[in-house]
Amino acid sequence: MTDTGLHIDLDPHDFPALHRDLLAWFAAHAADLPWRRDRDPYLVWLSEIMLQQTQVTTVIPYFERFVARFPTVEALAAAPLDDVLKLWEGLGYYSRARNLHRAAQVVVQELGGQFPPTVEGLMALPGIGRYTAGAIASLAFGADAPVLDGNVIRVLARLFDVAEDARETATLKALWALAERLVPPGQAGPWNEGLMELGRTVCTPKSPNCPHCPIAAHCTAFALGVQEQRPVKAPKARTPHYDVTAAVITRDDGQVLIAQRPLDKMLGGLWEFPGGKREPGESLQACLRREIREELGIDIEVGAQIGTVRHGYTHFRITLYAFACTLTGGTPQAIQCAAWTWAAPDDLELYAFPVTDQKIIAMLRDGGGQIGMDLGL
Repeated sequence: MTDTGLHIDLDPHDFPALHRDLLAWFAAHAADLPWRRDRDPYLVWLSEIMLQQTQVTTVIPYFERFVARFPTVEALAAAPLDDVLKLWEGLGYYSRARNLHRAAQVVVQELGGQFPPTVEGLMALPGIGRYTAGAIASLAFGADAPVLDGNVIRVLARLFDVAEDARETATLKALWALAERLVPPGQAGPWNEGLMELGRTVCTPKSPNCPHCPIAAHCTAFALGVQEQRPVKAPKARTPHYDVTAAVITRDDGQVLIAQRPLDKMLGGLWEFPGGKREPGESLQACLRREIREELGIDIEVGAQIGTVRHGYTHFRITLYAFACTLTGGTPQAIQCAAWTWAAPDDLELYAFPVTDQKIIAMLRDGGGQIGMDLGL
């Protein structure tokens, strides 16, 4: 019996039947996904980065467009970051795109275009953590490496009735040890994908389809009737909310002032209508004037409100208030932004914007009234 550090014991003699049942199920039910048709390390890496915190159905069209535009790691490394961000637009978690571009350059410039075949080597690349490294190593190189994402945590927590909080560091450490013990030698790739596929399609967060689960006979939580109480997660803290402003600043020739977010900040490298977070007791108009002065060193007149956008991020929510504005003093400077430019309305589609700013553009096109007409949208 092997103690994992959790309140469970493993009996290695039970592993062969568990491996057999899951691998047979996966061989018969694996979804036909574009990144499964070619185990080229570049394609495996690209898919795994895109799949981080993003659903499979969302990733498929992005993956196909990326491969069509950047068929090799060399092509991706040679592309301007703006082009990569534009192609990533709408997929979210934009640090993934920046790390993707940096990692491609490292692979090409320092590693001769070859991805490292080991977990340790892969983790040295930007944007690759332990899970992603294990997935690439096992799927592209056949390494006996485990994976532990949200789907696998859920499957293992039910399979072995893990009663500890799955978000706790000690529990995650023990689950990694458990995942490593379970890897069948020489079959880590299909085993890992089978676990993830099971969690995605059968062992779902709510109402798991236990009667059709290929490993239900091995599942302790199912036997005890507590599968919907696993994994255990402590209640989340209340999500904070912020009011944010954005200025659609136009000049006489109809061009719009947009700013590029700093690369080391959230949504880094994306373009936006400048603005920022409202401070306590501050009016929206005063917030916007202050933010534009701090960010670009100019003065503006705040006009009519264009619209309101509500959006949720991973750890907070915002309500974004967009206003039509005019420049009244100063020349734009990149003080708290990476860059700025005046863009013709028809050229806005050439820039990568966050989803909130895309919605502002849509408002200007579809319901901006005189403001949209003035911009030629």
